[in-house]
Parts: sequence; structure tokens; C-alpha cells
Amino acid sequence: MADLSSINLNRLVIFAAVVEAGSLTAAGERLGLAKTMVSKHMQLLEAEVGVSLLLRSTRRLGLTEAGRAFHASCLELLKTAEQAVELARTGLEAPHGTLRVAAPIDYGAMVVAPLLAQLRQRWPSLNIELVCGDDLIDLIAEGIDVAVRLGKLADSGHQAVRVGGYARWLVASPAFVAAHGMPNEPEALAALPYVALTVLPHPERCTLDNGAGRQRELRMSNIAFATNTAYGCRAATLAGAGWMLATDFSVAEDVAAGRLLRLLPGWSAPHSDIHALFPASPHRQQKVRVFIDALKAVAGG
Repeated sequence: MADLSSINLNRLVIFAAVVEAGSLTAAGERLGLAKTMVSKHMQLLEAEVGVSLLLRSTRRLGLTEAGRAFHASCLELLKTAEQAVELARTGLEAPHGTLRVAAPIDYGAMVVAPLLAQLRQRWPSLNIELVCGDDLIDLIAEGIDVAVRLGKLADSGHQAVRVGGYARWLVASPAFVAAHGMPNEPEALAALPYVALTVLPHPERCTLDNGAGRQRELRMSNIAFATNTAYGCRAATLAGAGWMLATDFSVAEDVAAGRLLRLLPGWSAPHSDIHALFPASPHRQQKVRVFIDALKAVAGG
């Protein structure tokens, strides 16, 4: 491996300018250096690299075979260096412009919206647009800077960062429990009135885990209420229509206040991940970076 400590990397910039300008004189004018200084730098660079890079004549300047390969690599290296500098500088700039975020309806309203409001207060130059929906959205076509996704990610060409996780609890209203009793086994739930979220691939089925390696597969035979939003399921469950499998972030306050009761608290659906998804790029925009950092703080990432 080459010893870069013996090479003055500043000369790579001069070499690239010489090739682009086509002559030592033109490169010197572009860089504000005398022709003799440019020539001296090229001689020293060839000595440091150990190969001839330039073909010199009285009429024209060209590249050796090694020089052509070296020039291509130089351009890549200089581009990478420029991106590194820009990336470092983004940390010094306040996020600005419009941040467009997509999120599921319940998580977007309960978690993401308040978080974005706090970011707006901290960074007044940042404008916010939140798009909530339970269908997958095309980030590029819709101009979305970052999307929040719950559960398993579908394959895509986007970059993703895990920001946290969530559990799903079995809950019902106190009135429902008074009417139907508190179940003692997971299997007892299957025949009880159930509130189903229809946007799930299999709303009538679920897997439960007790955290000790035991699992149960349930198929609910008594779907008493079905709706296409988690908000609708929660409202129906609060009203006593049935029991439901609810995300912990959506019902934690209800459970704490006694409006809902956890059934079989030792059992829950397997934990799932929360990801921030954004279009692939050499580096993240500052507005995306501050949002993801803030989301990690509240989502347990």
C-alpha cells in the first residue's frame, strides 16, 4: 500500500486542473500560480508517485497511460473529499426549507406530529409537512424527505435507520371484562368478541409471545367489529365492542388511566421495529438528520 505521508495531496488539485485546462499556463491562470510553480508541482508529484504522469512537448500536453488512470482516481478522490467537507459543514448549519415526512395515521398523529412541532419551535427556518396514511407511499414521486415505517420493511432502494421499536398489547375496556370475565389462557381469547384492523394482511389471526420462548397462534372466530384505522379500533374497544391487539404507544395512556385493561399482560405480539426510510444519498440532509435523531430519542432507538 502506498505511503500517502510522502505525497503532497494538494498537488492532486493542481494535477486535475492541468489536465482539465490542457496546459500548465492555463492551469496556472486558473489557480493563480505562475507557470513555473505549476511545472514544479507536477515534477514533484511525479517524483512522489514514482511514475511519469504527463507527456510534455512544445505544442501540447498529454497523459501517459499511468497518468490517465491516476487522473480518473484523482477525480474520484477529490469528489469524495468535497462531499466529506460538505457533510462536516452541514452540522454547522441550522436545518431549513421544507421537511416532508410520511407516517402511519396513528403513529403520525400521536408521536410524529408533536415531535415535528417541537422541531419547528427549535428551528424556525424549518417548515413542516406531515403526510399520514397507512398505505405505502412512493418517496420519490411524492417528494418525501423521510418516511416512518412500522414493522418489517419491504425491499427498496432507499436507506433505512432503525429508530426504535414497539409492542402490541391485548386490551379491553373494564365494562367488557366485567361482562365476559378476565381470560386466563391465550386460547380463551379466540371466541371472545374481537375488534379487527382490516388493513392488516390477516386481521383475523395473530401470534402471541410470553417473552420466555413460548408462542401461541390465535385465529379469532368472533370478529364483532372491524375497521380500517387503528383510531377506529381504539374507539370501538373503549366503547366495549370487543378486545383488540393494540400498539403500546397508542393505548399506554388509556391503560395508565384505567380506561383500558391489559388482558394476559404476560403475553403480547412479538416486538417490531420502527424505521426511518429516506432516499439513498451520499449523506443525509441536515433537516432529515435532526428529525431522525429526535425520533430516536422518543422511540427508544
